[in-house]
Amino acid sequence: MRPPPSPPGHARRGPGDARRWLDAVMWDMDGTLVDTEPYWIRAEYELVEAYDGTWSDDLAHHLVGNALLVSAQFIIDHSPVDLSPDEVVHRLIGRVVEQVSAHVPWRPGAKALLDDLAAHAVPCALVTMSWSPLTRAVLAELPEGTFRSVISGDDVIHGKPHPEPYLRAAAALGVDPARCVALEDSETGVRSAVAAGYPTLAIPHTVPIPLVPGSLRVATLTGLDTNGLADLAARVRPSGPRAVLPS
Repeated sequence: MRPPPSPPGHARRGPGDARRWLDAVMWDMDGTLVDTEPYWIRAEYELVEAYDGTWSDDLAHHLVGNALLVSAQFIIDHSPVDLSPDEVVHRLIGRVVEQVSAHVPWRPGAKALLDDLAAHAVPCALVTMSWSPLTRAVLAELPEGTFRSVISGDDVIHGKPHPEPYLRAAAALGVDPARCVALEDSETGVRSAVAAGYPTLAIPHTVPIPLVPGSLRVATLTGLDTNGLADLAARVRPSGPRAVLPS
């Protein structure tokens, strides 16, 4: 029996074809791997309202993709919350971890793509501005070793959109960013990955993402396999100088 045709852009190939240049895939977490942005927004509303303040979705959307201490200061500046930025972050993370522990909301296509990358022996790293407690809660729901390296927001000095998180991920895996691909759902994250030299796929979700040179917008990860991912990323592989980590 003849096999069914592949979807457009997902031509059938052998397991090694994508490995000709795709050395690793770097995943953002919130909004890309898991749909936790509603959890964050709920936590922000609860925190601000506990101090008799008023929050809004518009304010919440300003925080998508930001370093958590940056987001915490934004909340302090736009509400009656009188905690320190560190205290705000810990309050928010605690509430989001509670929600994740009850249910992990995977983004469409994410787990299937992770499985296909594993089948092709393409290593993955997680590059997130969430701090380690939340990262651990999400990783606990995946097979051990799904991500070869994890860069969390509390591991870096400069958060997204600075290139440091993605440069650290490349260094941890010993790969050239130009031979990898980054997956992001926010402009902040896309700019971080592109500045670090990654061909980047932008998958808009909670907030729109403007077209950033060096990136390609895609509607969803659903139906995307390893070779399809490599094909898309090849369209925006960088050729110019890239940022480097300071020695």
